[in-house]
Amino acid sequence: MSLKNYKSATYAKIILIFVAILSIAACSRKKNKWVNRNFHAMGAYYNIIYNGQLALEEGQAQLQQDYQDNYWEILPVERMQITKKDPTDTTQQNPKFQRAEEKATKAIQKHNMLIAGTEYNPQMDKAFILLGKARYFDQRFFPALESFNYILTNYKESDQLVTAKIWREKTYMRMDNNELALQNLKELFKQNLDFEEKDRVEANAAMAQAYLNLGEIEMAIPNLDTAIKYTRSNEQKGRLLFIKGQIYDRLDQQDSANVSFDRVIELNRKSPRVYMINAYMEKAKNFDIDEGDHIAFQELMTEMKEDRENRPFLDIIYYQFGQYYKKTDTVPKAVYYYNKSLRTNTQDEYLRSRNYLTLGNINFDYAEYKEAGAYYDSTLTNLPENTREYRAIRKKRQNLDDVILYEDIAQKNDSILRLVAMPEAERQAYFGKIADSLKTIAITEAEKADKGVAQNTGTGNLFGKQQSQIGSQQSAGEFYFYNKTQADYGVQEFRSLWGNIELADNWRYDPKSKNGSDEEAAPKKNDLIAKINQDPKYDPQTYIDEIPTDQQLIDSLSDERNFAYYQLGIIYKEKFKEYDLATDKLEKLLKNDPEERLILPSKYNLYKIYTTTGNTEKANQWKQNILTNHPDSRYATILKNPRGLLNQENSPEAVYTSIYRKFQQEQYQEVIADSKKYITEFTGLDIVPKFELLKATAEGRYYGFEAYKKGLNYVALNYPQSEEGKRAEDIVSNSLPDLEQKQFQPDTPEDSYKLVYPFSLENKEEMKLVKQKVDTALVDFGFENLRSSIDFYTPEKTFITIHGFSSKLGAIGFGDKLKEEEEYEIEHDNFGISMTNYEIIQVHKNLAEYLKQEKVE
Repeated sequence: MSLKNYKSATYAKIILIFVAILSIAACSRKKNKWVNRNFHAMGAYYNIIYNGQLALEEGQAQLQQDYQDNYWEILPVERMQITKKDPTDTTQQNPKFQRAEEKATKAIQKHNMLIAGTEYNPQMDKAFILLGKARYFDQRFFPALESFNYILTNYKESDQLVTAKIWREKTYMRMDNNELALQNLKELFKQNLDFEEKDRVEANAAMAQAYLNLGEIEMAIPNLDTAIKYTRSNEQKGRLLFIKGQIYDRLDQQDSANVSFDRVIELNRKSPRVYMINAYMEKAKNFDIDEGDHIAFQELMTEMKEDRENRPFLDIIYYQFGQYYKKTDTVPKAVYYYNKSLRTNTQDEYLRSRNYLTLGNINFDYAEYKEAGAYYDSTLTNLPENTREYRAIRKKRQNLDDVILYEDIAQKNDSILRLVAMPEAERQAYFGKIADSLKTIAITEAEKADKGVAQNTGTGNLFGKQQSQIGSQQSAGEFYFYNKTQADYGVQEFRSLWGNIELADNWRYDPKSKNGSDEEAAPKKNDLIAKINQDPKYDPQTYIDEIPTDQQLIDSLSDERNFAYYQLGIIYKEKFKEYDLATDKLEKLLKNDPEERLILPSKYNLYKIYTTTGNTEKANQWKQNILTNHPDSRYATILKNPRGLLNQENSPEAVYTSIYRKFQQEQYQEVIADSKKYITEFTGLDIVPKFELLKATAEGRYYGFEAYKKGLNYVALNYPQSEEGKRAEDIVSNSLPDLEQKQFQPDTPEDSYKLVYPFSLENKEEMKLVKQKVDTALVDFGFENLRSSIDFYTPEKTFITIHGFSSKLGAIGFGDKLKEEEEYEIEHDNFGISMTNYEIIQVHKNLAEYLKQEKVE
């Protein structure tokens, strides 16, 4: 080695050793030297924090991409989907934010220079900011708050204090502490600090969001304006402008809203297209139907729906087209565009619900109630169940079941009664036209079917649409022509379709074969017509004979129709506020000679409708009608003194309570009579089903199982949408099958038993005396587990029943004891019975059968 090379190698080693020594010295985090500070600052930022910030930005971009904005509500300033979980949960969710947090933690652990309570590494505050943001976006808000507070507590001279304060307040807002966050942000602005542009935008956007969260939407506008002014992000500017427009819309300042939406549109491709499209849609909602330029509006909307770039937004574009035509009363076009919006298979559930709801309302207005009900069902499937709107639509849908039921009854019975009233000549003419029309259709269809087979020249199957069964599982075991039955059947089918055709090439296209077919066509057609003429389905008399002639049946149809009209009038008035429909039904009812019980409530409801709608003249007419023709009625009393019946004893609720007390006292006959009376008096009120169910239950107790079953079925069928109707239906379906059991059951050790003293109602005094003796004996003998009661059995018979025995022999033995003891000497007839069989005799009133069975045993 030359001397020169030797010296160079020596110098290199010396330099290397010096650098190594310097590096080792700089690695120390406990020495406040220039070398140490810069070494750890550069190592923290360029090696760790920078990569952490990249991970944070990637995580934010993913958050924004995954977030689905709801343009039906005011957008949030920050795109971040919040998941419901415990705010103290520290579980990490997004790996990008996890990586950012790991980098921040690594920077803090390896490069902090906390010496004697002072941090000398100028990058540590940025590391804690990164740590707080990573936790914030990962929705671990308590740990995030700790990070930001650490900066505010330990880095008093940091240039990141403003940033830390802003993000602390944003964290408070995510924890639903909006008032505190807003107060702190206001204090921050009062300090006249030198804000960086990014911090100024972040602070004003946060204040705007706080006002929105608190419902003070107008207060958010100045902060939005400041954020819009200073932001350098066109994406953020477009979003904030859109939010500002939404706020003006909620404040009914459509002109100001349109100005904001125009600014969003002007950004065009500088911000996401979704903002621009929805800005156009918001302006479309604000279009002035009376003074706006309809031609320009339609041209703009047409241009938007034909633009290929707008294909992802056709759902909302078609919907706004539908809204426009609905407002201009062009209903068919509106329906067309609502359906087109649905056919885009939109992923916006709320938009689907708007389309279905609007179509449901349109069908309801046109009295297409079944279709309306189907659309309301679809609306409900696209709405969250725990919302007020969901509950309102569900209630309307349930009410619609009644409308569908009664409209069907009214239409069907009206049609039958019109035919009943029709003179014989008109009937013949009416059904003659129908029969002729059906006959023509039948002949045409038969001819089409006959020609359709012969003219089917598809190469795939020359013998018509019926596919060959050769090769199928049915014929897998035997070749078709080896099976004589199938072969004969095939020959017959061929001849029935093609006639007797000579064996020849191209037989299907041979003119001779066609002529042969034509020659046979005429008699074939005549046979067809003759056959149709003989069918009773095409004879007018068939239908005329179906028209009812029995007057009792006709009266029943009329009463049923009238009741349906009344129910529809009440439903339209009370549940839908459709006063025109309600008036139509009730006035038609009064022209149809209805039952007496429907006349007065119909008149009163017409009076109420006209009063509500402001038609004073009509209201006064019905008022005078009631006062003149029904002066002693409850409704006349109400009209004379509207406040007179408030909270009085004869209000429907008070009357029901009074009758129910009688039921509890087993005064079943009075309950039945009173219920019948007030069902008639309160016809049309919601309380009627309660009276009906109470009456059915009382009849069951009074008359037995069959009366109970009949009463429950009546309630279930006539009041299907009321709570009482549903309860009656549930009892009929689930409880009556068990109660129908009339056979007495064998005694079991698991059952409880009773001792029963039957009394006729003529022996009331004796019954009172026996009851006193029984109660005294129970006390004297210390039988605390036994109790006595007086139980209704039939109008002629009542029981004194002692409950709580563990066996029948025990019950009978106690009866013998009361008979033998001199203090009691109760010699009245008695019998022991299990609780199961006691329920059977009470339900089916078959005591005689039980006693006969006991005697035989």
